[in-house]
Amino acid sequence: MNNNKHDIFDSERILHILKEIETNPKVTQRYLSEKFAISLGKVNYLINALIGKGIIKVKNFKNSKNKLAYMYLFTPYGIKTKLQLTRKFLAWKLDEYEKLRMEIENYKKEVSSNTSEKKG
Repeated sequence: MNNNKHDIFDSERILHILKEIETNPKVTQRYLSEKFAISLGKVNYLINALIGKGIIKVKNFKNSKNKLAYMYLFTPYGIKTKLQLTRKFLAWKLDEYEKLRMEIENYKKEVSSNTSEKKG
């Protein structure tokens, strides 16, 4: 896999994680791992990368079961980064959509021409 595809795939994972954090700042890494079918280690790696880049910060707190838990909060830079990533993701998906639409049209033409040849 080339780096660009790998970057896009990781960017998509990161965007999903950021959207989940935005919805629920107290989300657990285990939950993210299960929801997005990503290994717990990969989620931990991505979360730490987001923290390291200053996109999110972590706040420790104790929940009602008296266990240490975390809350993920966006930094101002993180809000800007999420918006940029969302724009890129939308552009990737629109490009994929256009390519798929063209491929479908070509197959429709092929089927149509083969059907008319058999009738004639």
